[in-house]
This record gives sequence, structure tokens and C-alpha cells, in this order.
Amino acid sequence: MGRTSRYVTCHTTRSGSANGLTVTVLAAAVVLAVTGYMLFEMDNPPTADRANELFLYCAAGIRPAIEPIAADYQREFGTRINLQIGGSNTLLSQIEIAGTGDLYLAADNSYIELAQERGIVAESIPLAWMRPVIAVAKGNPKNISTIDDLLRGDVVTALGNPDETAVGKKTRELLKASGHWERLEQHVTQTGVTKPIVPAVANVVKLGSAEAGIIWDATANQYDELEIVATPELDVGRASITIGVLASASNPPAALHFARYAAARDRGLQAFASKGYDVVEGDVWQDVPEITFFCGSVNRRAVEPVLEEFQQREGVVINTLYNGCGILTGQMRTIVDQKQSAFPDTYMACDVYYLDTVREMFQEAVNVSDTEVVIAVQKGNPRNITEISDLTQPGLRVAVGQPEQCTIGILTREILESEGIHDAMMANVVTETVTSAAVVPTVVTGSVDAAFVYATDTLAERDKLEVVRISSKASKAVQPFSIARSSDQKHLARRLFAAISRSRQSFESAGFHWRLNGETAASTAPGGSGGE
Repeated sequence: MGRTSRYVTCHTTRSGSANGLTVTVLAAAVVLAVTGYMLFEMDNPPTADRANELFLYCAAGIRPAIEPIAADYQREFGTRINLQIGGSNTLLSQIEIAGTGDLYLAADNSYIELAQERGIVAESIPLAWMRPVIAVAKGNPKNISTIDDLLRGDVVTALGNPDETAVGKKTRELLKASGHWERLEQHVTQTGVTKPIVPAVANVVKLGSAEAGIIWDATANQYDELEIVATPELDVGRASITIGVLASASNPPAALHFARYAAARDRGLQAFASKGYDVVEGDVWQDVPEITFFCGSVNRRAVEPVLEEFQQREGVVINTLYNGCGILTGQMRTIVDQKQSAFPDTYMACDVYYLDTVREMFQEAVNVSDTEVVIAVQKGNPRNITEISDLTQPGLRVAVGQPEQCTIGILTREILESEGIHDAMMANVVTETVTSAAVVPTVVTGSVDAAFVYATDTLAERDKLEVVRISSKASKAVQPFSIARSSDQKHLARRLFAAISRSRQSFESAGFHWRLNGETAASTAPGGSGGE
């Protein structure tokens, strides 16, 4: 079957100027990016069963956890995971140059974010946390307790190369902030050791070639010969281990299937925990995950194409229930009161009003879009309705939403009360419906003279009706998306939100005003993105 993993290495640098070191490392990284991928392809030539293989670029420090996960996955599903091992930044360079592969497992989420900005990574899932620490030999023979001790003349210090490794990059970032980096870099350049992967830093300390090295706490936990020295300068540098699905993946559902397996609390995360990593709260494993999505009916035209595409790419099932938000939230309370197991994983309300009524059941929400409440009238406006007070005319027939069942009903009531005409106008109401969409046909068919509806629900019938805008602060409905606290598929739900957050055109085509203002899904994800 050929070799399934490879360390990418380079020569250790012990002397020379800092600028020369940087130039040399950058040049070497490009060479390694090319040669590493070529060597992997030589060891793994195309085969008839390549359809049952995935290519994973894996940060070297994560190898101890991912290898048993890959082996378990192959036994369970018959799919081989080919690992390309190296420093996080070196691997990112390889991915950019090669333009192929399925997955990228980085030791710090900053590399995933960079890859997403460059269009290299599509989806991402957090797995675990690590912190940089000082590793010393058992017993700490040099009595090292601070960053300043690493600068002593009797201490050889080893670092991960900051232009190749996540731990090196994080160390540079933290020690620049504390004012230690310039002196430490000079000390290591003159008398110390730099390595292109974090296990190599651990090994030189283990073998006594260096008295101390800065590595991840999870890496140090895997060496009986080492002990950890924590310092306040490094403690604040928690890094998120994240797996990303590459845009170049030839079979995205297959790549996402493995990513979900690695990130499942009852599958891959158990291997991470056993190796000393601080794992996130992962999703429960399902071969074909199903999530339940309660969605206010006003959102249907915008979200339906997004849901269809998401299900196909992820290989999952979204059971979506569209209805008036009063009905949906009533069902939620019944599910909770009767201790049923069908509570929705996600909820996108027609307006924040009804999400607020079940707020304690959901994580923090994100407002995605908004739409106006307008008055719909028959084509030509035969009753000459130009403002909301005209709806109090004697004999006028008006349709509204039922406030206990839908948001349009609640907003209509608030508008009428703010204008001081609630009772007078309600005397003309002849029909109450459970959704705004259900109100529109009453105007089209001439059953009523006017109706309160969402502007988005009138688009499909604009050749048969007209709209009258309402000058009131209460006439705007804001659509929030949130994830249930009880959901066992929170990370899948966040990726669903990410898909929705990339769907501005779909919402604007459906008549909504977009509210995310170009923010990334990562910075606005409901309930956070770390999975804690």
C-alpha cells in the first residue's frame, strides 16, 4: 500500500544573523513545499482504490493523536488516510503550491484562518487546545523557572522555527509582547537550536542536546523524560487545533465525514484526550448526522437553496420545519415540558421577539437579515390606502397575522398600538392567519382590501398587488439564527450558520436586507466557535 506518513525535515540552524536566518528559512520552506509533495506522490502512486483514500496534511505535533484515529477510521469505513507530516506553515506552503489534497490539520487555528482567507480551506472544525510551555529534562537539573533563565549562558535553548511551526510562531508572538523575543532569538541563533517540527524540539531536550525547549504542553505530556515549566508569558497563548476541509478536496462529503469523525466526542476526541490534549466539546458521532431546524416561514425562500446545497456537500440531513414562530416556540415549550427528545438543534426566527420568548433554551444569537412589515393592497389600490390610518375606514376588510401564532401578528399589534389605532383598525379585521405568506393570497383573491405582510412575501405576487410602506419604528422584523443549548451537533450547526452567512445573494434576491456587513462566519458564529 506504500508509506502513509512522512516527516518533512531541514538542517538545524545554530549560527548566523537573524536576517540571514529568516531569508534562508523562507527559501528552504519553498523548496520543502515542492519536494515534500513530490516525495509523497512517489511513495503513494495513483491506485485503483484512490477513491477510498483521503490526503491529510498534518502538523507534526498532532501526529500521535491523528494516527490512531486514522487507523480506527480505516477499520470502520475502509477509507485510508494518507498523512503528510510537517510544520503547520510548511504544510500550508505545500498545499498552496500543490493545489491538491483533502484535509489540513493545523496546530493553531491562525493557519486555518489564513487558509480560509486565501480560499484554500472551505470548512473547519476545532478539535482541542494546547499551550506553549518550557520543557526541561526530568528533575529540571538547570533549575529553569522563567523565560529569563532561557537566556543564561549555561542553557542551550531549543525553539520551533517560527516560520515553519505553529509553536514557534506562537512563541514569537507571545515573547514579542513580553519583551523577551529579540534577546531570546539572538541567544538561540548564537548558541541554541531551531527545529522545523515540534517533536524535534522535544527530542533534543530529551536527548540532552538542549537544556530547555518551548513546546506544546500536549507534546510534553507524551514524554516521560520531560517535565513542564509553565510561565505567565506563555500561559496566555492557548492555540486551537483545527481541522480544515480543503477547497481542493475531490470528494467533499468524504473529507467532511472524516473531519466529523475526528472531531466527535465519542470517536476521535477520545484519542486526543488520551494523548494529553485539552479537547473541545465535540458533536456526538453519527454516520449520517441529522439535525432539526425550526425556521420561521418568512425565511423559507432565502434558506431553502442554502439548505439543499449544505446537505449535499456535508452528506447530512436537515429536517426543517417552517411555520409561524408562535407555533414553533409553542412546540418547543411542549417538547421541554413533556421531556421529549425532538427539540430543534437550530432556530431562525422571523423576528427577535419570538426568539426572546425561548431565549433560555438557546445560545447567543446572530441577526442575519431584516425585512419590512408593509400593507398589501389590490393592484391599482382601489380603496386609495396611502397610510396606516386609512385602515380604520368603515367597511374596509383587513387581514392580519394571529399574534399568538406568528411574528407578523405580534408586529402588527405593536405597530397599531404605537399609532394609537389598534382597536379602531381591528374592528375591520375579517381574517387572521398563522403566517405572513398565508395572508398574501387573501389580497390577491380580493377576499380582503388590505393586509399586513412582510415585504419579502409580496415579491412573488407584485404583478397582482401593491404595497404601502409603514412609517413606524415597529415595522421592521429582524431574523436571528441561534443554536440550541441541548444540541449534540453544535459544530455542525455552526457550519450551517457559516453557509447561511455566505448566502447574502440568496437573501437579497428574496427581498431581505442583509445585516452581517461582510463579517466572517468565524467572528459571528452563534454560541462561539471554540466548542467549549
